[in-house]
Amino acid sequence: MSKQFIHKVKVYYEDTDAGGVVYYSNYLKYLERARTEAINSIGLSNKKLLEKNGVLIIVKSCKINYIKPAQLEDHLEINSKVKSTTKTSFTMSQVIKNKKKIITEAEVHLVVVNKKGKPTMIPNALSQLLK
Repeated sequence: MSKQFIHKVKVYYEDTDAGGVVYYSNYLKYLERARTEAINSIGLSNKKLLEKNGVLIIVKSCKINYIKPAQLEDHLEINSKVKSTTKTSFTMSQVIKNKKKIITEAEVHLVVVNKKGKPTMIPNALSQLLK
């Protein structure tokens, strides 16, 4: 349906628990960074969307499946792709790979809201990402 965006991340000590394994909540941070970089790749940013269009993108829900843990100094690749859209929201499929093997899968439902937190139409500038 849409272009695939790729973002790479190195696992640092601060990302891990005492055993050198990535702490589960850090995967959500990796996914967020990948979505942010996907938006940046089309010449936008969360700040620009707020300043020029008066909108924010917020997470409504996230379904995540941890398949295999990442560890200290692993080099991860996050693949992000828009799965579906509505007038005010979109769902992204995101996959984290380590050495080309899937270690985490996520489906994230995102909603575009105005400054008051009410769902609003996706701006035309952002719709490029959703194609």
